[in-house]
Amino acid sequence: MTTSSRLLSLLSLLQTTREWPGAVLAERLGISHRTVRRDVDRLREMGYSIQATMGPDGGYRLDAGSELPPLLFDDDQVVAITVALQTAVLSGAGVEEAAARALTTVRQVTPPRLRHRVDAVQVAAIPPGTRGKASTPVTPDHLVALSAAVRAREVLRLDYEAPGSPASGAEPRPPRRVEPHHLVTSQGRWYLLAWDLDADDWRTFRADRITLRSPGGARFGPREVPGGDVVAFVQARFKGSDRAGTWPCTGQVVLHLPASEVLPYAGDGAVEDLGPDRCRFESGSWSWVSLAASLCRFDAELDVVGPPELADAFALLAARAASAAAR
Repeated sequence: MTTSSRLLSLLSLLQTTREWPGAVLAERLGISHRTVRRDVDRLREMGYSIQATMGPDGGYRLDAGSELPPLLFDDDQVVAITVALQTAVLSGAGVEEAAARALTTVRQVTPPRLRHRVDAVQVAAIPPGTRGKASTPVTPDHLVALSAAVRAREVLRLDYEAPGSPASGAEPRPPRRVEPHHLVTSQGRWYLLAWDLDADDWRTFRADRITLRSPGGARFGPREVPGGDVVAFVQARFKGSDRAGTWPCTGQVVLHLPASEVLPYAGDGAVEDLGPDRCRFESGSWSWVSLAASLCRFDAELDVVGPPELADAFALLAARAASAAAR
């Protein structure tokens, strides 16, 4: 690297707010320890306050201060900032307008060689509470590759490690052919919403389970997501439903509990007060049996209002429970 490029790389490492041993900095930059010391002195002359620590593993730490010159971001950090600003609308802090202006500022000062990566990252964010634990992290390069295909409207050939995939040594499945339309994030997980050309239907793929085969495929025309709302459509798919905001199985019961004791645990269900010791509760789930099981969590007597499928599910659940108890 040239001296200026090396100084920028050194500054980028020091700005991570940690203490860097001199030997580690030398290894990361591919230079000698002596050159590290010389470069640190150059940064000090430019106004950066860099503290040196003594000892066998002596290193360097960048101190924050009111006179600190402008910050420096590497390529991956710029992509991370782009993603963070696009999802800032979910913070609930009223920063939507400020985040949009900050995103514009970041793009304006981004070098042309990096701007296409920033422009490629278009994210739809789902509010918290829709999905569970985070999955395997996805690299910025992987997200940029998926985003670029979405932006370019290019068919992707990909391998997908879905649950129940063939075991090691089994004959591999043929690659999937999809038209990528939207990149979606939900509570630490990334998803690609795409039209599956083989299934002739919409599919949601977890990004960390995707291995790209051949980016830059044939071009395709955009399709409109059913309902026109990407977030609502994906939320419905998470629930196993084709209709936004609804579960595929929804039923009503009368719980022998006051509404005040049910409300804290109602989730997305609806509670109607029927008196001091009764309330009507409407809720949904991905199957009738799972709905019946979830209603048992209130540990109280209940009467099924409807539909008949819910009453049948309670009967099936009771039979299974009786069989398990007998064994």
